[in-house]
Amino acid sequence: MLMDDYYWFWVCNIPGIGMNKTKALIRSFKDAAAVYGATKARLEAVEGITDRDVAAIIDSRQDMFIYETVKEMERKGVNFVHMWHKDYPKKLYSIYDAPVALYYKGRLPDENIRSVAVVGARNCTPYGKHMAYELCKGFARLGWQVISGMALGIDTYAHKGCVEAGGYTCAVLGCGVDVCYPRSNIELYSDIIDTGCVLSEYAMGTPPHAGQFPVRNRIISGLADVVVVVEARAKSGSLITVDHALDQGKDVYAVPGRVGDALSEGCNWLLKIGASVITKPEDIENETEKKLVTDLQQKNKRIVENEFKENILSQSIKTDDDCEEEVFESTHFEKTLINSLATEKDMVYSVLDLLPKSLDIIIEETGLDIAVVSEQLLCLQLEGLAQEISKNCYCRM
Repeated sequence: MLMDDYYWFWVCNIPGIGMNKTKALIRSFKDAAAVYGATKARLEAVEGITDRDVAAIIDSRQDMFIYETVKEMERKGVNFVHMWHKDYPKKLYSIYDAPVALYYKGRLPDENIRSVAVVGARNCTPYGKHMAYELCKGFARLGWQVISGMALGIDTYAHKGCVEAGGYTCAVLGCGVDVCYPRSNIELYSDIIDTGCVLSEYAMGTPPHAGQFPVRNRIISGLADVVVVVEARAKSGSLITVDHALDQGKDVYAVPGRVGDALSEGCNWLLKIGASVITKPEDIENETEKKLVTDLQQKNKRIVENEFKENILSQSIKTDDDCEEEVFESTHFEKTLINSLATEKDMVYSVLDLLPKSLDIIIEETGLDIAVVSEQLLCLQLEGLAQEISKNCYCRM
């Protein structure tokens, strides 16, 4: 691990400093090494950082502890990546409460390959096991990456189907990546590491706790392009993943189940409220291709419309002198207005990055008033250049 990575590892693991405060520190200092070398007075000046936080930061500057922890990670084959690193999964930038750090064994998902999250009940039926296994076997053969949580039941059979077909699968854990949970999946755990990845936002050695599993579901859906639910009860942890997926703008599919079965209630309810039916991998493949064509058509339509408007504005209308002067003045005014708006839009776009920023920060960094910033953010969203990931919180696409 390079020296710079030591500092990033340290800033992401300061005891008592959560994700939001870590992000605040990096926004203020721009770099982990700068946080490490900051004076007490400079740390106290960071908004949201308390005196107790400052004390925790200063007390945590123990080079030997950092060195020993990193060496133990390297010995166990555990890799570390932070959200300001080029290898951090880009899809996670747009999710709510994106983790500042990830620990993983194996290789991270390929950003250029489509991914599907497959989730469902732990106490599933033989039907559910069969569907999860066969669907993911098919996804692997179609070249899709499979994301799941390595829990008992549907998750386990989703990973197994993908591994069996020689595909790539990523298991997002609710514990440290050096902890195999459940222990009965130790063989599967090894197979996934050999051909894919086990990943977690929790530091090495973190034991499994019930509250950590619902939280990690946002990462499962965040890494995927679409989410598939195989079996789920009416009140199921899988539906938490669906909530995250819908918040992230992901398409949701459900495997239909037998009416009256408790483990089919969640899927059948999803289908009632608008989820798409899936019975074979090709169902998603076909829908995805249709969506790509539609998106391309809409993009081309916007390009043609913009070119048409520019041509209309740039045309020189030949009439008598007075009329020509009036047309020139009108056209000149419109062009000036367009250039002005473009400049403002460029200013707003220039301060956006992959790390989400609040509306207040964007206003502060551009020096523009709220009405102008709001208008330009809307334009950027319509052009697919920016995304509002939560209320008044924006990032670059």
